[in-house]
Amino acid sequence: MSLKFPPNDDLRRLLRFEPDSGAIWLGDRRMVLMHTMALAELRQDLMTSVGPEHARRILTRMGYASGVCDAEYARKTRPGEVSLDTFLVGPQLFMLEGAAHVTPIKLSFDIQAGQFYGEFSWEHSWEAFAHRQKFGLVDDPACWTLLGYASGYTSAFMGRLILFKETLCSGCGANHCQIVGRPIEEWPDGEAHRVYFTDDSLMEKMEALQSQVEVLKSTLEPAGLGGQLIGNSTAFRKAYALMQKVAPTQATVLLTGETGVGKERFARALHELSNRADKPFVAVNCAALPAELIEAELFGVEKGAYTGAHAARAGRFERADGGTLLLDEVGEMPMAAQTKLLRVLQEGEIERVGGETTRKVNVRLVAATNVDLGQAVLAGRFRADLMYRLNVYPICIPPLRERKADIEPLAQGMLARFCALHGKRVLGFEERALQALQQHEWPGNVRELENLVERGVILASQGGMVEVEHLFPNQPDAVQTGLNAQGQLVRLPSAQDDDLSARILNSGSSLEEIEARVLDHAVARAHGNLSEAARLLGLTRPQLAYRLKRRHASDADAPPVDGKAAQE
Repeated sequence: MSLKFPPNDDLRRLLRFEPDSGAIWLGDRRMVLMHTMALAELRQDLMTSVGPEHARRILTRMGYASGVCDAEYARKTRPGEVSLDTFLVGPQLFMLEGAAHVTPIKLSFDIQAGQFYGEFSWEHSWEAFAHRQKFGLVDDPACWTLLGYASGYTSAFMGRLILFKETLCSGCGANHCQIVGRPIEEWPDGEAHRVYFTDDSLMEKMEALQSQVEVLKSTLEPAGLGGQLIGNSTAFRKAYALMQKVAPTQATVLLTGETGVGKERFARALHELSNRADKPFVAVNCAALPAELIEAELFGVEKGAYTGAHAARAGRFERADGGTLLLDEVGEMPMAAQTKLLRVLQEGEIERVGGETTRKVNVRLVAATNVDLGQAVLAGRFRADLMYRLNVYPICIPPLRERKADIEPLAQGMLARFCALHGKRVLGFEERALQALQQHEWPGNVRELENLVERGVILASQGGMVEVEHLFPNQPDAVQTGLNAQGQLVRLPSAQDDDLSARILNSGSSLEEIEARVLDHAVARAHGNLSEAARLLGLTRPQLAYRLKRRHASDADAPPVDGKAAQE
């Protein structure tokens, strides 16, 4: 079996630099460039604060997690039956990520039989170097993070725990490091090392406990204020402060804002903060009720008032007596119902449909709308006197695109709630997924975010992470950039780019002919508009005009065809 590394162009394509956003990506996982001396400082602090044994456990687990992640890319990048080339993705990524230079010495594995043996040489290990900088030469091998990576990567492939140990370490004075890996059961002292990898480890226990706490919190929190109104942005805090000030009063409140911003949640929070919190909170969507039934729903109906009214029924005002009534989408209320609503607000009493007596009601009214009531009044769709009655204390709830800082905490709160609701354990959001949430325009606001997070929880694997494709399955991939063989930042072609280039080369046309066809096609698509054609080509108009002029001049200078002068 040859141990020669295959080409790594497919792996360099995974590494993308985005200077504008300040991010580096390996596939869909965010990476960072860190100074080796900073990692050495962290190592020293860990050993000083928690001791060498726990420091080794933490660093090994960190490397193990990184190895597991890279194993996923190995399967995605070189799919199909696991081969030598597939497995060698790990050592190649290991070098691409700057860990050490790897030379395979021996490697044999049989996944079905659970057999593995690997022996590798590491030169220029960053971890051995960092350890020497802080502690000098030591007696025991020091590449804990890198050993964790090798163990995690191989274990993910084999489906069983593979333990790598250093037989040589440059931290101990050797010229290079050398590692050997085999199933943990085949090591005489393997059980002593299991604590670094199994679910019994300190980090796994802490992670499991934290997850349980989050689920319990989301289960025990009330459906209104707790866990629902989340945010620290200036726009959100302003609206929240206005709500807190008016909550202890009896004033009518008008909540305005786009669809999905959370007007009902604000109304529930206002109710919970008021002195009516122990009384009913009743919400009615005026836009969802037929015009002929809205009065009966709001004010109640007496028996026999109309066909089908077989019994007397209390309306929403009566059900909310002593508490709070939310009239959502109040801007869609029919004019007849608006007239009756105005009387209720003025007199504090209602009259059921078909009734002859009035009933006193003590209700705190909160109205909500995404309609500009001032414009609705001018258009004749809303009563001006009712608007003034409702607009006692307006609160405008900002759209989500104006409170970007609140997106991540909102999403995390929703994640815990939906994990509890669906009985699923999800560890969190991938960094690429969080970036996608930040960049989205959110036309549906908080309601849209809630739907996306619930979808992500459902699609994510048990114990896994919510990835960007779980949230936005139809989002196109970003333009990829990566490193060339010399380590320089370059734009890497996609598979579609490679296919297009191959078809152009196979066409037998010259570069000039291809350019001429593309220019003609762009001008034709733009219906002769050179400015539009230039935009299609990514050129300025003068650049396109120059290319067309140069081409026409070249055609005029061409030799006559069949001995005859070319005609204009």
